[in-house]
Amino acid sequence: MTLTLLCAMSFFIHAQNKTFTVNGVSFEMVKVEGGTLMLGCTDEQGVDCADNSDFSMSAHNETIKDFYIGKFEVTQQLWQAIMGSNPSSDKGNKNPVNSVSWDDCQKFIKKLNALTGQKFRLPEKTEWEYAARGGKKSGGFKFSGSNKVEDVAWYMNNSYYSLNPVGTKKANELGIFDMSGNVSELVNVCFGTSALTFGGHFLCPENFCKVASNKLRLSEGNSYIGFRLALSY
Repeated sequence: MTLTLLCAMSFFIHAQNKTFTVNGVSFEMVKVEGGTLMLGCTDEQGVDCADNSDFSMSAHNETIKDFYIGKFEVTQQLWQAIMGSNPSSDKGNKNPVNSVSWDDCQKFIKKLNALTGQKFRLPEKTEWEYAARGGKKSGGFKFSGSNKVEDVAWYMNNSYYSLNPVGTKKANELGIFDMSGNVSELVNVCFGTSALTFGGHFLCPENFCKVASNKLRLSEGNSYIGFRLALSY
């Protein structure tokens, strides 16, 4: 590892999580212990499961391997540190980056990996839902960490129609924040000029914030779109 790389990046492990520092900005990756969990239109999702999605599936078991996922959505501060610019609509270091496309995120990840020597990526759709539901610690909630959307999500009724700083709502069972609301999060699926996103956003009604899969075909760079990182174990 070169001296330049060592100066640009450092990381340490605490309680099985990993914290990375790149160009002076730190971010934490939460270890998600793998297991088998019921995903899709489970009972607690109710009628909302099919109301706003053309991707929701009937309840089914999925087995997921161990992986890491971002404790927070990628912030504007981290994006700026890697890319040297900030495309977001509502500026704030601790706000999630938004108005980014799937291709933009791939460019960010490529630069991040070059700086860290890691293999960061977008989460797979099953990984995202497994983590949002709390994995092996799942409480069976409709939203990520609660049955009360206000506890865990910034959405149309409480966001004042703007982004909000990450980590200011309640975490879910795994200590992960904002998997419901704030920005809709890209996963590792792309449809040309549209993208697959989960979790709802700051302008959506509460039914979009549920943990069951949603397919939102949003235009590239749409102001609702952000993302969080994943890393294989």
